[in-house]
Amino acid sequence: MALTRHRYFVVFILLLCGSALGQQPPREAGPFRQPDLVELTKLDPTIKLDIRYATKNNFLGKPVYQQARAFLQRPAAESLVRVNQGLRKQGYGVVVFDGYRPWSVTKIFWDATPADKKIFVADPSKGSRHNRGSAVDLSLFDLQTGAEVKMPSEYDEMTERAHINYDCATSEAKRLRELLRTAMTAEGFAVYEPEWWHYDYKDWKEYPILDVRFSGIR
Repeated sequence: MALTRHRYFVVFILLLCGSALGQQPPREAGPFRQPDLVELTKLDPTIKLDIRYATKNNFLGKPVYQQARAFLQRPAAESLVRVNQGLRKQGYGVVVFDGYRPWSVTKIFWDATPADKKIFVADPSKGSRHNRGSAVDLSLFDLQTGAEVKMPSEYDEMTERAHINYDCATSEAKRLRELLRTAMTAEGFAVYEPEWWHYDYKDWKEYPILDVRFSGIR
């Protein structure tokens, strides 16, 4: 029975993917900056990637990206490099789960998420800061072991444990969460409070909503 439900869910996601690709992002009044999406690992090869949406290891249980790559608008990308370099002096590196996200993927997320969990996904009628290339999902990894650190919740966990102020976690998990927040805030990023891993760059309003596939970014 569980396997049958899983198959139905996979078919449902596939239908959503096809539907989203046939729609257009919302129109917005400008002016906006010219997008300048930069691949993070080209700026700093020591940034680690764990692009869950290019795998089945995500809340949809299906890949929605064809390539495991991460991009941000140049000012945000350069700021993240500084965050990573500063944290490396403390024994940690940045591991990125997601950066720029095409609008059609945000539409898939919204349509697949139950109403009581939609606080964890962006409304496609308004667009996402990820769609603008000005948001990043990330955590830390230990430079000595190469392993991702233990935070108060898993990435994309839709529970109260994901909140930046969740207090019933281990002291070490809270220390690491605060270490990440302090480093990110110092470089112009602000946390999205329901998700400790999600940070928006300060100039996100200056960029348009994009729906460009990774393969189309040079």
